[in-house]
Amino acid sequence: MATTKDLTWGGIAVRFLAALLLVYLTFNPTGFSWFHWTVKPMIDTPTAALGTLNPLKVLAGISLAACWWFFLQASQRSLGVVGAIFILALFATFFWALSYWHIFTPGSSAAIAHLTLVSVALILGLGLSWSSVKRRITGQVDTDVVA
Repeated sequence: MATTKDLTWGGIAVRFLAALLLVYLTFNPTGFSWFHWTVKPMIDTPTAALGTLNPLKVLAGISLAACWWFFLQASQRSLGVVGAIFILALFATFFWALSYWHIFTPGSSAAIAHLTLVSVALILGLGLSWSSVKRRITGQVDTDVVA
């Protein structure tokens, strides 16, 4: 019987997919994102910027901001800034290796944007999962100290 302390690949995948959904709902190069729905029209037509806002766009923006806060807070507490930088460096080196071996050609800005977005989602997903991974490997439990 699985307990809440059990870590599965499925649990890690769900966390990554949630992070990927958050990242792609906020911005993506396809043009279907909160940024393109809300911010881009205000940039394109600055004189009618406030006229393009409506309560649904603001509600969606506040919801996304709250989700970002939750994901970033959990990732920062789990990985720390140094851990996030190491993971980012790992992904950057991996993408550099793909380019070096001509598996990936960084000629497309959309491809680079997708790789960047997936990297951010991987960092957030790992941040949400890292405490469970660490507990399983080392037996150490992360706790938050509130002063």
